[in-house]
Amino acid sequence: MTLLGAPLLQGPAVDMVVESKANDLQRAIQRLTILYTHDALVLLKNSLSVPKLLYSMRTAVCADCPSLTRFDLLLREGLSAILNVDLDDDRWLQASLPVRDGGLGVRCASTLALSAFLASAASTSELQACILPTESAEIPYELANSALTAWITLSGAEPPTGAATHRQKEWDLRCTDKAWTGLLESTSCPRDRARLLASRAPHSGDWMLAPPVTALGLRLSDEEVRLAVGVRLGTALYEPHLCHHCRQKVDARGLHGLVCRGGGGKHQRHSMLNDIIWRALGRAKIPSQKEPLGLSREDGKRPDGVTLIPWSRGRCLAWDVTVPDTYATSHLGHTSTGAGEAAERAVVSKRVKYSTITTTHDFVAVALETAGAWSKEGLQFVSELGRRTSDATHDPMESSYLFQRISVALQRGNAICLSGTLPPISELC
Repeated sequence: MTLLGAPLLQGPAVDMVVESKANDLQRAIQRLTILYTHDALVLLKNSLSVPKLLYSMRTAVCADCPSLTRFDLLLREGLSAILNVDLDDDRWLQASLPVRDGGLGVRCASTLALSAFLASAASTSELQACILPTESAEIPYELANSALTAWITLSGAEPPTGAATHRQKEWDLRCTDKAWTGLLESTSCPRDRARLLASRAPHSGDWMLAPPVTALGLRLSDEEVRLAVGVRLGTALYEPHLCHHCRQKVDARGLHGLVCRGGGGKHQRHSMLNDIIWRALGRAKIPSQKEPLGLSREDGKRPDGVTLIPWSRGRCLAWDVTVPDTYATSHLGHTSTGAGEAAERAVVSKRVKYSTITTTHDFVAVALETAGAWSKEGLQFVSELGRRTSDATHDPMESSYLFQRISVALQRGNAICLSGTLPPISELC
């Protein structure tokens, strides 16, 4: 028996609904593999996977439904096919976390089902009590109590209380926290710990929130998406080989390309990021100049740019962009214990380097790591720049757009660095 498409009780009706959604997902994945990877990932994450099932999960207890397991299996295999990456159990667990928690935002339905139902049951409990006759009022309470018991077993946490029980995010947060903590505690490898910590840092996954619009420079190529996802999840990216530039051995993870001094990817990445900062200042009606002449430096080196009108307290702003590598051997001791530590150390280094400029200008080091973690100083500057752009354009989303553009440029630059270790196609022919 169903009401408005929602099964009223557990049993065949729930199986039928979930099985129908699983068949729809299977058909959708076959078509998504034809599209560009970036487009397919956005459609799968935001529309064609768990969002199609969310109504049923909020109105019925679906957690024990056998078809839900099939739905998750199809989702895992489809995501692997779309991204062209191998997803073992740990990689799939991370990928199924929200973007803010280090995942790809392609949620696992069996994990989310209990949180969705309990939030819906809590927010409608008073209405149910008013509508249902006394002799039938115990049925929804029995369903909610059994779901709550299963949720406590799954999350290992105390349920939310008060108004928080009405929000699905509050229930889900405890489950995702347990999953991410389990991933972090299960590895002792500094490189993997640094990767997990950085993946959960603020704005490190903003490239996945950007609409894939070619005209705005926000669409990543299939290979760029594969590399960005592979670095975030720690999957194998290449067959082990020798670096084309320095002849050092490159392992399957391919991270040597992020530190190799022989390629030109670092310079391209730096130019793209600096150009975004410069254009954002212009959009905020703050004229600026790249690599200005005349600022005091004994060795002749110049910061990346300076504003031509005061930024604050009557002083112009000089900025310098830097991208330290999260996985560099010299940084792993710090990045494996705290997200953004390499960026913070880069800020200190830049302030020493440009100490003479700070006497006449406000100076900010825009430091973000290759894994996406920001320094506090850089984060504050970009947030303030986004706010000033919003004041100029009257668009409240300017800060989000700016972080997304920077995140996309970082992934594009990382892809150039990683691919630079491979020999040119002409040498392979």
